[in-house]
Amino acid sequence: MSAPESLKDVYADELKDLWSANDQMRRALGTIAGKVHDTQLKSNLEASIGGIQKHSDTLKSLLEEAGEEAEPEHCKGMEGLVKEALKHTTKEAPKDGELLDIVIVSQYQRMCHYGIAGFGSAAAYAKALGMTEQSKTLKAMISDIYKADEYATALASKSVKAAAAEE
Repeated sequence: MSAPESLKDVYADELKDLWSANDQMRRALGTIAGKVHDTQLKSNLEASIGGIQKHSDTLKSLLEEAGEEAEPEHCKGMEGLVKEALKHTTKEAPKDGELLDIVIVSQYQRMCHYGIAGFGSAAAYAKALGMTEQSKTLKAMISDIYKADEYATALASKSVKAAAAEE
């Protein structure tokens, strides 16, 4: 990647970064979902994997529509988040299933929030560039991520209350 020379270049770079971030998160969730004990959480993560793939496909389409090279650009930010998530949910995972689920939600939400920030910026760039439909598409994807995040927060609250009651 070379230094961007225009807002359109910044926009394309953001889409490519998000595509890579999505692919990394999807693969990590495939591993993490297998560790989950709560059936609702497991179902939510498995649904998220499909949603993330749809978002990746949409990012590719948006790049093509913008006349840009449709290739992801490796996202080092998500690489770090994925590394941390896998560390806390596999290598240094709590033995207690309910506690592990709490850790999984936390790691999942960190990755989601990275996406919210990136998709928000990309939507703003698209709007500024006069790409109204692309901006709407990106905002719809942000809405999907927020819904998944809110659901994860509700599950975390339920799990945290249950774990605290045990102590």
